[in-house]
Amino acid sequence: MEKNKQLTTSWGAPVGDNQHSITAGSRGPTLIQDVHLLEKLAHFNRERVPERVVHAKGAGAHGYFEVTNDVTAYTKAAFLSEVGKRTPLFARFSTVAGELGSSDTVRDPRGFAVKFYTEEGNYDLVGNNTPVFFIRDAIKFPDFIHTQKRDPRTHLKNPTAVWDFWSLSPESLHQVTILMSDRGIPASMRHMNGYGSHTYQWVNAAGQGVWIKYHFKTEQGVKNLDVDLAAKIAGDHPDYHTEDLFNSIENGDYPSWKLCVQIMPFEDANTYRFDPFDVTKVWSQKDYPLIEVGRMVLDRNPENYFTEVEQATFSPGTLVPGIDVSPDKMLQGRLFAYADAHRYRVGANHNTLPINRPISQVNNYYRDGAMRADDNGGRSVYYEPNSFSGPQESAEYKRPAIHVEGMTDSVPYDHNDHYTQAGDLYRLLSEDERARLVKNIVASLQLVTKEDIKVRQVEHFYKADPEYGTRVAEGLGIAIPADQIATI
Repeated sequence: MEKNKQLTTSWGAPVGDNQHSITAGSRGPTLIQDVHLLEKLAHFNRERVPERVVHAKGAGAHGYFEVTNDVTAYTKAAFLSEVGKRTPLFARFSTVAGELGSSDTVRDPRGFAVKFYTEEGNYDLVGNNTPVFFIRDAIKFPDFIHTQKRDPRTHLKNPTAVWDFWSLSPESLHQVTILMSDRGIPASMRHMNGYGSHTYQWVNAAGQGVWIKYHFKTEQGVKNLDVDLAAKIAGDHPDYHTEDLFNSIENGDYPSWKLCVQIMPFEDANTYRFDPFDVTKVWSQKDYPLIEVGRMVLDRNPENYFTEVEQATFSPGTLVPGIDVSPDKMLQGRLFAYADAHRYRVGANHNTLPINRPISQVNNYYRDGAMRADDNGGRSVYYEPNSFSGPQESAEYKRPAIHVEGMTDSVPYDHNDHYTQAGDLYRLLSEDERARLVKNIVASLQLVTKEDIKVRQVEHFYKADPEYGTRVAEGLGIAIPADQIATI
């Protein structure tokens, strides 16, 4: 077998760990000194010009969020401060892997991004239509997305690359099971749930914090497409979801979602049976029930797709007082990567564009840059500290402190059970749903050109549930040796 070449940085230095970002202890946060991580993310953000490198194909709409339950015991966020309060918003839904002209009805996760225009600044909630993700460390994200894109030689989609990566990244199994199930192809953007996916922090007026997860529950009901019908629509009407969302709003049939959260006390994070900051895992709703927060309604279509949908920028780092981040390593990487992508794709002044501009007053010392379209700060003082009554910080808005400790190192999560939740999900499915799941997996894995990749992936399915793995193996005509099964 040919010996692997040494992986290096772009300046030729050998890389010691390409699987784990450098964090302060096993829970982080991620350190900015991890220049290899920053280089990978920054380079990845610049691989496509000018469409989004991921989530390129999407549709959006304006609407509002109305608070329906008192959550002030958990957060001081102003837009959540009283029942009945309404906040304007803009939402964008998208596929992940396809190009701008790709089909809406492919098997793919869907982006679910919401920009709240609050009186304390914009708040972006940037998630997916699934509660988990394929990987849990941002350093692996560019490699994962490469497998979803086109092969550099053939310029075709490459199922071998997809399953090779998944089979070598067992943390992906939970999300793979969701993707290959009925939920992998929503009937429309209106008929899917949305999730913040990551763990976030809420802080109340007394400075007390809790960990939370967001759940948007569609009030239209969850509906999915049959795989054969989805393929037909992809050929006949590739913009099917985009048209459906536009027409439903244009006809006054306004789509809506109920927003709920799961709330975990701070101290539970150290004892819960799964790491609550691992985005490949969910929290059991038996342990942390859904608590209603409010309702999102979309009631106005964009007037111009480019200026509103295409130029809209979302970042999980766009936060407001009362809402903060967690040590989730995938989230920590996204805090940099998303904003950096917008500065590259739309420009350093993307937040001054009408679709991204907050309704609250903006006072800072940012100046100049390409496409600066406002008064650029006029004649006001342009540095800080200053003696000319320029804007100053307020201690009451300092970010909450989180205790961190540990040696700086490239380390994995402490918990490596990638199979329990995937197996639980499989066992929750009806027999018809299991049959379709296995059929979808087999149809995709049959396209893989290397047998060892198929076997390796089947082993993961078997670890999640023996029936799961056996049915996929039978569909592929793979016989796993008995001694090999015994070690699984």
